[in-house]
Parts: sequence; structure tokens; C-alpha cells
Amino acid sequence: MTDARWRKSSYSGSNGGSCVEVADNLTGVVLVRDTKDRDGGTLAFTPTAWASFVTLAKTVSPTA
Repeated sequence: MTDARWRKSSYSGSNGGSCVEVADNLTGVVLVRDTKDRDGGTLAFTPTAWASFVTLAKTVSPTA
């Protein structure tokens, strides 16, 4: 996990609100963490599960 390249969600605001970071550069896993609490834990998803989540979020959220 030390090779993870984290990037902030493009939908996160610049006001320090609800922000997530995603690392999708690792083989076989997509990592997600809270920008405000980077040491608070990381969620791990398969690339397929993450893609399904993103697709669903785009259909549910009018701003996604």
C-alpha cells in the first residue's frame, strides 16, 4: 500500500468539507480514504466493485 498514489475526488470542494481520496494505481485494488483523516483507515475495493459504485453514483447524483 505504500506505492499508492492518492488523488482527491474531483467532486470534493475546496472548503475542507466532505472529501475523499482515491488510489487506483495498484493492481487488483482501489483504495479510498477520508482526506481530513488520512490515518483513520482505508477502504479497499476490487476495481470491478469500485467501477460499479462510480457508475451508480453518477446515475443517482445529478452533479456527478
